[in-house]
Amino acid sequence: MFHALFRPRLDFPARRVLALTAACLAVVAPASAQAPANVPDDAPARYHPLPTLRDQAREQQAWLEMRMERVLPALMAEYDVRMWILSMREYAEDPVFWSITSPTTFAARRRSIYVITRRDDGTLERLALGGTSQGGVFEAFRSTRPAPTQPTGELVGNEQWNLLRELVEDRDPENIVLNIDPEWAFSDGLHAGEAEALLEALGDDYAGRVKREPRLAMNYISLRLPEMMPRYRKIEESVHALISEAFSNSVITPGVTTTEDVVWWMRQKLQDLGYTTWFQTSVDVQREGDVPSEGPVVIQPGDLLWTDFGVVALNLHTDTQHMGYVLREGETDAPAGLKRCLANSNRLQDITLEHMEPGLTGNEVLARALAQMRTEGINGTIYSHPIGDHGHGAGPLIGRWDAQEGVPVRGDAVMLANVWHSIELQATTEIPEWGGKPASCRQEEEAYLDEDGARHWVYRRQSTLHLVW
Repeated sequence: MFHALFRPRLDFPARRVLALTAACLAVVAPASAQAPANVPDDAPARYHPLPTLRDQAREQQAWLEMRMERVLPALMAEYDVRMWILSMREYAEDPVFWSITSPTTFAARRRSIYVITRRDDGTLERLALGGTSQGGVFEAFRSTRPAPTQPTGELVGNEQWNLLRELVEDRDPENIVLNIDPEWAFSDGLHAGEAEALLEALGDDYAGRVKREPRLAMNYISLRLPEMMPRYRKIEESVHALISEAFSNSVITPGVTTTEDVVWWMRQKLQDLGYTTWFQTSVDVQREGDVPSEGPVVIQPGDLLWTDFGVVALNLHTDTQHMGYVLREGETDAPAGLKRCLANSNRLQDITLEHMEPGLTGNEVLARALAQMRTEGINGTIYSHPIGDHGHGAGPLIGRWDAQEGVPVRGDAVMLANVWHSIELQATTEIPEWGGKPASCRQEEEAYLDEDGARHWVYRRQSTLHLVW
């Protein structure tokens, strides 16, 4: 029975994509919230200190309430979901957990069950059976049936499952969505043992009403509120400021500083600013001659620098790759060949953004962008991904570095308005100044689709190499 209930459904049709996201997010959203940054290329990036932890929590709580009130009702109506049950145990949380809980919640409490029911008028009833109210977003459910033993205090063991069965019987939903899916991690948060206990509690009748809808979890996580953009833009500008400082003489002394030194300077600076990261920073070099294959590399004049750097603040994630150059004696700028390499990468960024139309799948965007890339004579690869509550976020993949022909299933999800993407790619260019040896200009920059589907950079993209004198 278990396998029959959860046969995969791999279609991701683009039904009413723009109408859906408009209904989700445009209501009472300030028109200027997602306005393009329009930052001059030569304006120095600035650091933006984070608010106090208390003020950060208030900001995040406001976002949570807006997502529950604006995003989730529209998605449940769009996908005809009557009841969504999220059940998890402490330290075995569903990925959705971090998108439905308050910033003062750090783990599920023993067993936490959240039940969201769509009423006939389209409003949602949000109930918690264990766990907390998440700042008032959920209401604690208590039995309404006369019984010799009413649930009191914290719900444990069979008491929770009996209460869930009562709740489901009273609402009698036409269908129930559970987060089980073989392809989408964000829609597969119900652990196997938890699923067995939950299905047993539901009984055969209600277990038979379970339907597959991986888009509910995936798109609830991926859709961004316009109100998040001002904060996200400040975070992204801080990322640019930190990389600019890292790839400068403030940090690098050619012939002395190693790539590992720069990595740990970036990590320490990040912590000093009150930010954190979701992966270890990378720094490496390309050069005309050979680069040592083992041990920290000492940065030398003439090196092409690269970093891959991710930041987390207020549960918003960034993923950025920039390039730099270490000037040789007598140079005042990077060689023309390396500047051409970066320009080719910039052009590939433009091409990718041009084709990221709402309603297209990630695979369709990839195929169209690569076709134009080849027509323009650029030698590159595209491997972009959504970003937001997670670094490699929920939504459509636009290629992988090892899958330029398309990504089965995960590339078949459609592009939606009000989603952020990390535009990750590289252009390989022969460098005359290196005797024709190729260089790979790898860039990654945050972009977003606004409520109308137009594409913009969150802050700006790197268009000139960072220079170390």
